[in-house]
Amino acid sequence: MSEATQTAGGVVPPAVEGIRLAKAFGGVQAVDSATFSARPGEVHALVGENGAGKSTLIKLLGGRLRPDAGEVRAAGRKVELHGADDAHALGIWTVFQELTLLPWMTVAENLLIRREPRGRLGLIDRDRMVGEADRVLTWLGIDHIDPRALIEDLSLAQRQMVEIARVIIQDPSTLLLDEPTSSLGEKEVAWLFELIQGLRADGKCIIFTSHRWNEITSIADRITIFRNGAEVGTFTEIDEDRAVTLMTGRQLEAFYPQPPARAHDRAVLEVEELAGEGLRNASLTLHASEILGVGGLAGHGHRELFFSLFGAQAHSGRIVVDGRPARIRSPRDAARLGMALVPEDRKTEGLLLPLSVRANLTLAVLPAVSSLGLIGGARERGLAQGMVDALKIRTPGLGNPVRQLSGGNQQKVLLGRWLLADSRILLLYDVTRGVDVATKHEIYELMMRLAGEGRALLYYSSDAEELAHLCHRVLVMREGRIAAELSAPGITAEDIVTAAVRESRAAD
Repeated sequence: MSEATQTAGGVVPPAVEGIRLAKAFGGVQAVDSATFSARPGEVHALVGENGAGKSTLIKLLGGRLRPDAGEVRAAGRKVELHGADDAHALGIWTVFQELTLLPWMTVAENLLIRREPRGRLGLIDRDRMVGEADRVLTWLGIDHIDPRALIEDLSLAQRQMVEIARVIIQDPSTLLLDEPTSSLGEKEVAWLFELIQGLRADGKCIIFTSHRWNEITSIADRITIFRNGAEVGTFTEIDEDRAVTLMTGRQLEAFYPQPPARAHDRAVLEVEELAGEGLRNASLTLHASEILGVGGLAGHGHRELFFSLFGAQAHSGRIVVDGRPARIRSPRDAARLGMALVPEDRKTEGLLLPLSVRANLTLAVLPAVSSLGLIGGARERGLAQGMVDALKIRTPGLGNPVRQLSGGNQQKVLLGRWLLADSRILLLYDVTRGVDVATKHEIYELMMRLAGEGRALLYYSSDAEELAHLCHRVLVMREGRIAAELSAPGITAEDIVTAAVRESRAAD
């Protein structure tokens, strides 16, 4: 039934609706007779676990997918969306979690694609294009991105801002935002929310998905919860505990598990005076059975630290692994030393999206599943299935492309790859970014189990609360160096933020 809004000017129909929508992929029912509507002039949050059907619903409303059953309505009228262009003609635009920018083109070229300024002979006027792009960025309050820069040279957060800007300049009446903040820092989130508030004030409809509850409650007028492909309720107010129960169908007892007691005081990774792009003589020691957190404000060398340790970035300094000096010049060198990196951008830096779940899981152990250069199917399937079962990876089958999995399950595949390789030193870089609350809890529990087995975890998170609750110690970085060291028990998120924003004593 259509949900209209009564105003002084009369009855206003919903900006966009999905009525009893259904969509299946193979044997997986992604959306199951789901009904959803959003009004003009509101921010409507859509929340649920990874795999609950949120992204599929957004693709149905935005014309990227066609429903198997049900109907889509815009401004109260049934519409047939045969593609994104049909949705665009109705003023419905989408910003996807998976970036759609062309990395080998400039910011200006991406912003003005299909609407480039042209000269008399129909050729693109490059100077005018840069000027127009610069005016767009300035209008949107983006003053730190050069319109001449290549997309591939931008940070993940900057790319996401360009993606958002490219849609905003289309003046959408309905804006679908699929986890737009998952790669943004605090400053960028504040920028986006100011933008959203302006759009809402102009009467636009914004549909917003996020796994960060504080973001949802700070920006949303209404919240619809999805579970197993269908809506379970729409609320103007709901507390997080109740929402988690509705999302998962169960209660999570203690959201942050207690870190295990350190069984060893043996140093497995020692770093002295590590320097390079973004790093200024960073030093640290990581012990067996330890979860060592790394925090601080975004852009202060965290990513460079992790990528240098894994041999993916040039560096100088001394690295000692298990008491022996190590020369790490490539990820292969690091992997041979029992090190593993799980990066923040699993889609472009971790997984091979067209390949199967099985192939992605066993990528680091191919010698163990091969003989005479041929992969043994039974052995590979056995190892992959064992990890799928152990990590509770939701997939239709081992042969399905990993791109078909939800974000949380993709993250589990990446973690499972390195667990199959029996890596002893795990470099976990923002591994819960863009992951639903239940999967986060499963990852937390896995971290505790791995530390209890004697593995060493170096763990960066953009969430200070995670660091405070999950780590034995937290190193706070400022300007590429270790500025402070905090030890549990008693670490708070406020301690981490305070150490990040002011000069602190250097860690020993």
